[in-house]
Amino acid sequence: VKSEGPKLVPFFKATCVYFVLWLPTSSPSWFSALIKCLPIFCLWVFLLAHGINFLVSHRSASRILAGLIFSALGDAFLIWQEQGYFIHGLLMFAITHILYSSAFGMKPLDLKAGLLMGLVCSSCYAFLYSYLSGPFTYLVAVYIALIGFMGWRAVAGMQLCNDLWTWTKLSACIGAMLFMVSDLTIALNKFCFPVPYSRFIIMATYYAAQMLIALSAVESRDEEDFRKRS
Repeated sequence: VKSEGPKLVPFFKATCVYFVLWLPTSSPSWFSALIKCLPIFCLWVFLLAHGINFLVSHRSASRILAGLIFSALGDAFLIWQEQGYFIHGLLMFAITHILYSSAFGMKPLDLKAGLLMGLVCSSCYAFLYSYLSGPFTYLVAVYIALIGFMGWRAVAGMQLCNDLWTWTKLSACIGAMLFMVSDLTIALNKFCFPVPYSRFIIMATYYAAQMLIALSAVESRDEEDFRKRS
């Protein structure tokens, strides 16, 4: 907390700015896009503050940074989703989930967690299916598969049952779950029915998810510092 907390202060301030200004979504602008993306920009700075050498030498951290870059692009596109840019935002976040999955890795495999995540995602898609039409019928299916895969890799990496978890792996797991909650709320609100306080739920869980996933990138540095002290 002492080492990473101060680096996250700009993120918390930018998040507060977003919720204080609470710009109307009915009149999208580059200013509203900037305010929405500002917390994600701060997470770029958070990772870059650990040093370029750290990002270059640790692929998981660099992939999470790349995921945050595509997330910012997705946020910008979604500002103009009513003008036909929703699919563009969907694509940007799909790439983000691929990058995050790659950062979390495939070891340990944990097939039980994968089956459970597959069941949850299949149930969500089965519920949404009757509300979908046109290209969204398969686009949403692919997106749910990607975010479900990302969630599986985050949960599998925690290794809670083996008592091998660390706080950064836990943050990746919680972050992935919050990301899924955020996206599910978007889907319900857009395709099914109005969700009360949807924008607040979507953005609060989204910003928390991105912060926790960014925090998980410092795992490799923690291990490196521990080895040096040993």
